[in-house]
Amino acid sequence: MKFSEKWLREFVNPDVDTETLMHQLTMAGLEVDGIESACPDFDGLVIAEVKTVSKHPGADKLQICEVDCGDKDLLTIVCGAANVRQGMRTVLAKVGASLPGVDELKAVSLKGVTSSGMLCSAKEIGLTDDHDGIMDLSANETIGMHLSQAIESNDNIIEISLTPNRGDCLSITGVAREVAVFNQIDFSVPEVQINDINASTSRSVKLSAVKACPKYLGRVIENVDTAVKSPLWLSEKLRRSGIRSINIVVDITNFVMLECGQPMHAFDNDVLQGEIEVRLSKSGEKIKLLDESEIELKSDTLLITDESGPLAMAGVMGGFESAVTTSSQNIFVESAFFNPKHISGEARQYGLHTDSSHRFERGVDPELQSKAIERATELVIELCGGQAGPVVEALSDDELPKNTEVILRKSQIKRILGIELDDQFVTDTFTNLEMQCKYLNNQWSTVAPSHRFDINIEVDLIEELARIYSYDAIPVSAPSSKLKMRVPNKSYETIKRIREVLVNREYHEVITYSFIAPKLNNLLSHKNNLLLSNPIAPELSEMRTSLLPGLLSTLEYNIKRQQERIRIFETGLVFNNKEDLKQESYIAGLINGNIDDKQWDKENISCDFYDLKCDIESFLYSLIDAREIEMKPNTSNILHPGQAVDVYVKGINVGCFGQLHPKICADLDLPDNVYLFEFSIKNILKQEKTRYKPISKYPSIKRDISIVIDEKTLLGDVLKCAQNDGSELLTNLELFDVYQAEGIEKGKKSLALGLTFQATSSTLKDEEVEAIMDKVLDGLNNNFGAKLRE
Repeated sequence: MKFSEKWLREFVNPDVDTETLMHQLTMAGLEVDGIESACPDFDGLVIAEVKTVSKHPGADKLQICEVDCGDKDLLTIVCGAANVRQGMRTVLAKVGASLPGVDELKAVSLKGVTSSGMLCSAKEIGLTDDHDGIMDLSANETIGMHLSQAIESNDNIIEISLTPNRGDCLSITGVAREVAVFNQIDFSVPEVQINDINASTSRSVKLSAVKACPKYLGRVIENVDTAVKSPLWLSEKLRRSGIRSINIVVDITNFVMLECGQPMHAFDNDVLQGEIEVRLSKSGEKIKLLDESEIELKSDTLLITDESGPLAMAGVMGGFESAVTTSSQNIFVESAFFNPKHISGEARQYGLHTDSSHRFERGVDPELQSKAIERATELVIELCGGQAGPVVEALSDDELPKNTEVILRKSQIKRILGIELDDQFVTDTFTNLEMQCKYLNNQWSTVAPSHRFDINIEVDLIEELARIYSYDAIPVSAPSSKLKMRVPNKSYETIKRIREVLVNREYHEVITYSFIAPKLNNLLSHKNNLLLSNPIAPELSEMRTSLLPGLLSTLEYNIKRQQERIRIFETGLVFNNKEDLKQESYIAGLINGNIDDKQWDKENISCDFYDLKCDIESFLYSLIDAREIEMKPNTSNILHPGQAVDVYVKGINVGCFGQLHPKICADLDLPDNVYLFEFSIKNILKQEKTRYKPISKYPSIKRDISIVIDEKTLLGDVLKCAQNDGSELLTNLELFDVYQAEGIEKGKKSLALGLTFQATSSTLKDEEVEAIMDKVLDGLNNNFGAKLRE
């Protein structure tokens, strides 16, 4: 919002300079965005009247004017402006005057006629960009008066940035009220007189949308001379507030809006037909607005209408057909209260933003309409004559907003502001802010005035105290706290460790919705589905009981975008699907496509079950001792038979991994080589801290054996048996070959195992290793009937 400093000081004039005033406004929450001089430097400019106009004998486009500027003799001025006319009052730059870009004006001869000055346009003076002609001033301007005196050029334009809740300060009255409270002085506003009713003409008003417009006032003013020019004081106040002059009636309504904060509109009463109705639009209705744009209205847009149709978009912009022009004689002035909830966003949906909508969206004082219409009537009659008819009011008092009582506890002031305030200061502040205030039992009971619709809760009152006390006066202190050693969260540490391992193995972490599609959930889960009563979309209508549906959706999305290598994982919460509906932390992932990124010197090799198994072992072994991990066949319906494994830790099932079942791949239109895993975090928590173990400086001894056992015997059982019999000296045990072919009995298989032995205190002897090997072979024979392959 922009306004003139001198205009503000007409209402309240504290004994402070401009810089201090700017600081006070900022501390009051009305942040000053900028300040600039109201007028450029000029000198020697006076108000003058054109007495005669005649054609220049040597130039068709020039006029010779005799001009009265208050001197004894008339001055001869050569002018090329098309709008110059006899009797016109305008601005004259006399010889010796200085203008923006011109140091000193001199008399010049134009086609043989000497011009003793120049009649000026607003652009030449530096007031606006209007250069269509010389300035056309009101006939009431004093001839010979210096322009700097007539427009009070020694002024500043202040621009403030208001938060949306301070709509009460979108007027000079609102800003003046704040300045007065800050400086503890009185402020005055122009006294509004009830105008005499000199005409009987009126127009009835009907409210058909009382929730959107609970209050509407209208008045007919007859015999108005709308052709008169707005006086300089009026047009300049508008200009310094960022509003251009239109015509006298429009300028008055804009002036009242800036002065008191009530947007108004005036219609050409002779164009109106019948009763004024405030109603919601019907789909398909059209209106031509003041900017000459024609729009098709959506349903439920608030309109001002008569019997012929829409006249204006309520609170946004008036209509072109009913606008007041310089030929209008009778006008209908409206002053209304529109509900901010209804107006909010209405202008934007049509791509509009006006000074009126800006104010109505933020809120207007519901008690201001009568004062505004009387003030506008007073100015219309004063500046352009006319007779006022009675004010017609349509009112639904129950729908008007009313401020309720708000309680402020004394203890809350100290808690929130960090300082204690004197009880009398608090009471005086609320009183100066025009609130009803009572202090009893260490609390203040307040009711805000009608213009302060932002005071709703206790902290709003504390904010008012902080503003008036001044934020500068509140001491600044750094917050103090005591550091406490945090007990490590095992779940977090486990997830962090798994993330590191998987990312290092070229996985990408994803985050998916907790809501999933019923079809996908039914394919992957046989638990009772958790239906949402109000889903955001049909395809997101169930809560997940597994992370796999989200990962498969992500896989499907990436495959459709030609991604040939996918390695993703996710950590998150899933519902346990029990009566308590608790959520548990899980980690899941999948791989698909090539083992490596495409390279010119490598063949494309598709990933398989063992690639996934290697990734899983990598993060499991980083958390848990390998001897505590056991893998068994899985019979889940979502995994491929024969490539599905359940993982157990200390006998507890912690999750599974394997290839996605071909039927599910077909249903989801996915490729066959999709391998996935899912584990419960709470069951694979890192049990012990990693401790340093010295590397043995003694040599190791390796032994390889090839045993023949039943083909149905699980490798895990074989390794576990060998590990148990191998003692602590067995530091590594691995499978390096499986053979089923010539030389092996049918129903049997040959497993080639590599065993590595190493001691930390001495060099092992062959006899010691052989003894251990015998024990290992005996154990394999006793448990599985294993025999050394010949």
